[in-house]
Amino acid sequence: MKIVVIGGTGLIGSKLVDTLRRGGHEVVAASPNTGVNSITGEGLAQALAGAAVVIDVANSPSFEDQAVLAFFETSSRNLLAAGSAAGVRHHVALSVVGSERSPESGYLRAKLAQERLIAGSGIPYTIVRATQFFEFVGRIADSGTVGQTVRVSPALLQPIASADVVAALAEVALAAPRNGMVEVAGPEKIPLDELVGSFLRAAADPRTVVSDIHARYFGTELDDRSLTAGDSARLGATRFGDWLGHTVRADQPSRG
Repeated sequence: MKIVVIGGTGLIGSKLVDTLRRGGHEVVAASPNTGVNSITGEGLAQALAGAAVVIDVANSPSFEDQAVLAFFETSSRNLLAAGSAAGVRHHVALSVVGSERSPESGYLRAKLAQERLIAGSGIPYTIVRATQFFEFVGRIADSGTVGQTVRVSPALLQPIASADVVAALAEVALAAPRNGMVEVAGPEKIPLDELVGSFLRAAADPRTVVSDIHARYFGTELDDRSLTAGDSARLGATRFGDWLGHTVRADQPSRG
């Protein structure tokens, strides 16, 4: 089966391409680096020709409100039009758990706009909503940093390893379209301030974490339900402490 992974050279996409190829599928890693651009439309028709499944894991290069909305709307419209013309039978997209609960976040508003376009396209689809990746914790810390202080919310997150997201995406892509959403999350809920503090300590980063219930998370305040999954979510197997022990070395700072 031919599967096209949009964003196929990124963190999630590259792992997903490898997983699906090991399963014996014909997989196209589509990204501007490989001559396929979902914003300009370059190479889309050729990449999607004969494809049964499209998996969209592309991300915006900018999180600025207008830029991120323009990215997801333009990219999705182009992908859906090309997919319809190519006869794609299943459109899978990666989104974010809790997008509808954080309207102040321009990024999450953009993901909701993407979801609506997919649901209204007429192409059979499945949207996989994931919680925050372990691999993103360093960027969260950087976003809340002023000087040597990191101000972050104590609200609960339910972070997940990117490898567990990839496993869920691969399973969904090879199954029948749900014409709905699937949630995936990590196996434990962790206060964000503790999560960031653990990451910085493991990386021997000297910054100090300050807990602040009003600290913004990419434009929005959080509570314990903002970015945690529902009871029916598929849970990944990897715990944050185990991932941290294998990934972050004390002699490797979190900021390059």
